[in-house]
Amino acid sequence: MIIIHARMTVKEEKREEFLQEVEAVLEGSRAEEGNEYYDLFQDPQDANSFIMVENWKDMEAVQSHNTSSHFQKFSTAAKELLAAPLAVNVYQGEKLN
Repeated sequence: MIIIHARMTVKEEKREEFLQEVEAVLEGSRAEEGNEYYDLFQDPQDANSFIMVENWKDMEAVQSHNTSSHFQKFSTAAKELLAAPLAVNVYQGEKLN
């Protein structure tokens, strides 16, 4: 399993636009084969800081996601919406019972 944490700081004046754009990537990503979890969380201390938490079956699923039209569209839009570069951490893990 591949777990991704993508941290995003959004320009204050672009926050509503960001939230609209992120809806499409959430919906499209959740429908992808190999996606096990995909959600966005807001930092309770900063209304413009978010983390996208993703869980994928394997790296093949991640690579497919990265080339999907909804992800590409979001990535392009994010360049204008984010106040800082995207910070991504990728983990490989196994579920423990």
